[in-house]
Amino acid sequence: MQAGRTTPAGDFDYDQFGRGYSQLRRTEPRIAAMVHAALGNARTVVNVGAGAGSYEPRDRYVVAIEPSAAMRAQRPREIAPAIDGVAERLPLDDGSVDAAMSTLSVHQWQDWRRGLRELRRVSRGPVVVMTFDGDEINRFWLAEYCPEVIAAEHGRFPPIAEIAAVLGGRTRVQKVPIPIDCVDGFTEAYYARPAAFLDARVRGSQSAWGFVSAEVQERFVRELTAEIENGEWERKHGHLRSEPVFWGALRLIVSEPWGAHPKHRDEDISVAWASPGSSAQQGPPPRTRKNDSMS
Repeated sequence: MQAGRTTPAGDFDYDQFGRGYSQLRRTEPRIAAMVHAALGNARTVVNVGAGAGSYEPRDRYVVAIEPSAAMRAQRPREIAPAIDGVAERLPLDDGSVDAAMSTLSVHQWQDWRRGLRELRRVSRGPVVVMTFDGDEINRFWLAEYCPEVIAAEHGRFPPIAEIAAVLGGRTRVQKVPIPIDCVDGFTEAYYARPAAFLDARVRGSQSAWGFVSAEVQERFVRELTAEIENGEWERKHGHLRSEPVFWGALRLIVSEPWGAHPKHRDEDISVAWASPGSSAQQGPPPRTRKNDSMS
């Protein structure tokens, strides 16, 4: 935490519960390809709510902002360390980076509107936000077994239309397909692997479970175990095991400032599944605010 900060920067305490997070929440390459394509030709990128570094492009100059010491400590040695900071007060000058990104983080910010305005302020080009559509998460079969988790999540995720409105500019929203063998262990990643939810480590890597009681989790594990063993889950949802992707609630929001010329076409983001690489080159570091101290 920054000096003087005694409480978590967001709605979930990653310093207390985030250790070991990076073991199960890894970059899914096919999703990363979509994120990187949305960044266009940006050479300098700020990643806000950067965590352990998932989805950061390795071939560009990245400034990572992350308030949790436990998450900063899990960043791989080959990438730059993260700055201790929060979305609502980015220590960067106006228009100091080519692009800004945030993946699966905006719902945890204390003031997500202010945070999004900060992303827009510091980026000369696109702002890329990956998040979940709270109005769509109840389509996942988990809602049948643990509605309490779904209810908690619904209240956390900002409405997609409001995110787009705050970012402004030329904004588009894309559904993100989730592959059946997704290695980023968010809830919908296990759409065809129900037994994974019986593992406390899996649930512990998903912040949603921090908003329900131990009793609720025990009931959930008991009931899901029973339906897996008696074949009921298979009867109701077994068809998902043959679905190569799941079109769930995951969304990619891309905002380009008015007057900017996008460096890619909309369809480029879709075909990025087959082309995880990027031709962008590293650039000079962005300018930091002279009056801000970084710890």
